[in-house]
Amino acid sequence: MLHVVHHVDYMAPAPARGTFRFDKYRAVIQMLRESGEPITEHAPPSCPRQWLEAVHCPAYVEEVLSAAVPPEKERRIGFPVTPHIASRVTHTNGGTWLAAQLAFEYGYAANSAAGSHHALHDTGAGYCVFNDLAVCANRLIAQGDAGRVLVVDLDVHQGDGTASLTAGRDDIFTLSLHAEKNFPLRKARSSLDVPLADGTDDDGYLEALERQLPQVLDSFAPDIVLYQAGVDVHADDRLGRLALSDEGIAARDRFVVNAVRGRGLPLASTLGGGYGTDPLEVARRHARSMLTCAQANVAFDHSFSRSTSYVISQKP
Repeated sequence: MLHVVHHVDYMAPAPARGTFRFDKYRAVIQMLRESGEPITEHAPPSCPRQWLEAVHCPAYVEEVLSAAVPPEKERRIGFPVTPHIASRVTHTNGGTWLAAQLAFEYGYAANSAAGSHHALHDTGAGYCVFNDLAVCANRLIAQGDAGRVLVVDLDVHQGDGTASLTAGRDDIFTLSLHAEKNFPLRKARSSLDVPLADGTDDDGYLEALERQLPQVLDSFAPDIVLYQAGVDVHADDRLGRLALSDEGIAARDRFVVNAVRGRGLPLASTLGGGYGTDPLEVARRHARSMLTCAQANVAFDHSFSRSTSYVISQKP
């Protein structure tokens, strides 16, 4: 069973400026519904402003929520921040939090959007407005759901925003495997960075992942893992520089689930990056990734020693 978080606001209208394709989100959920696999959809709440301001600059949060982001910040983001986008990003951030809550109950759950790992303290960047991974990790710790959170970022691009926003914290660990020569030009410092050469294939990628992830899980001992499951590592991705096949991405996802769930830990994934001229093919990669994780999760016990509440408290 795939427990997937989805909201109608994830499917924003095409922006007046910029190249980002929001149509893949509609295609992803449609492919999941038509897959023949058992899925349960969960609608996320809107993320409270206080949760966003605990990670992002309050002045920037106000700019986004009032759809008054300065042009220079919109250029860094890659599209205009309209009222619909403002509503969308509060729901995608609420969606990652909800996916984490569902993971505590079911072992694995997916947010069908988000993974906005380039967003920084006072601006968005790289198609990212608010950093849902940092917001979720911070909130899980603040409300006592977890003492330690591991962010495993397997997008082709380094999770520079997540690394920057959580730098210096000993309760959040960021692991990033990424194409060394890809965006961003200036990398941040993750807890552990694993830069990969252009053209790294299935075998090279999996060797690096198998070498690093178990070691981090055992040494850091997180209470939950947030997984940035980008499919832009695919050889045909328009913005990637790596060379994974469909089978390589599936092997990657199975390894992450087995490593995390085999240690009795919950796993929540975000959609992450995936770019191409055919949004249907990109959506198919995202849908396959979530279904692969859900299928691998079936082998593991889903009981955790906590009670789950999906009601958002308005307390900061």
